[in-house]
Amino acid sequence: MNDKEVESDSIKIAGLVCKNFSFNYSREDASQSLEDYFKKQNLICISDVDTRALVSYIRDNGAMNAVICTDDTAVEVLKEQLAKVPDMKGLELASKVSTKEPYFFGDETAKYKISALDLGIKTNILRNLAKRDCYIKVFPYNATFKDLAEFNPDGYFLSNGPGDPDPLFGAIQVAKDIIENNKPLFGICLGHQVIALANGVSTYKMFNGHRGINHPVMNLVSGKGEITSQNHGFAVNKEALENHPDLEITHVHLNDQTVAGMRMKSKNCFSVQYHPEASPGPHDSSYLFDQFINNIESQKN
Repeated sequence: MNDKEVESDSIKIAGLVCKNFSFNYSREDASQSLEDYFKKQNLICISDVDTRALVSYIRDNGAMNAVICTDDTAVEVLKEQLAKVPDMKGLELASKVSTKEPYFFGDETAKYKISALDLGIKTNILRNLAKRDCYIKVFPYNATFKDLAEFNPDGYFLSNGPGDPDPLFGAIQVAKDIIENNKPLFGICLGHQVIALANGVSTYKMFNGHRGINHPVMNLVSGKGEITSQNHGFAVNKEALENHPDLEITHVHLNDQTVAGMRMKSKNCFSVQYHPEASPGPHDSSYLFDQFINNIESQKN
């Protein structure tokens, strides 16, 4: 692994299940081995698992909780432990991954200032904004609109993150306040769901989430297809969105026709369910950051 490519201050998964684990590494720019990376963060990994069979089971039975065990603990004991794990539905996780204190990213002399609400933000989102001449102040998940507005930003950003969006009452209120004040707003993944909830459109836990870097999405505005990176287990209610007078679906997932993007007709606000900052790619959707900057410019003019 390469220290310069990490997307947050720590590994966010609880563990890793894989078919093959390589104990050797040969990248010229590697900072350390994957094994050492896991050891330093005290995370469990198991290998030699038939992961295709595992995925097939999840496809048939839906996303579920699981326990990874590397010793001879009795199965019945593991089942008892598993029964105590809370269901993802209704589970608020943003607080566990968000920054505790505000911080800055980018060049303070940049042309644009952005206030970002950290619900589990990826560093490459900040890199993409900084690359477009933005100076970003990142706020904890429980910051208020007043907190974000005191930075006097040109635009606002709601980040990706884990868990159910429903319990994020504070973030939903922030989105409502930004929209009410008609400030430029861009949301990704969990931020996309929060914007939907701020508009009274419900979300739901998917039977199977979207995971991977090869998900096909159709941009209904341009008529172009995009290969996208996706990692979410909740989605926006498509029927409710279609019936909303001020919301428009801009992107759909071509595998299951779920909502992949939306925008408000009367406000400077748009969002997508996937990751235009994908690192590594695909980079088909990086134009969305340019769209955000264009929205900021149009508001200024």
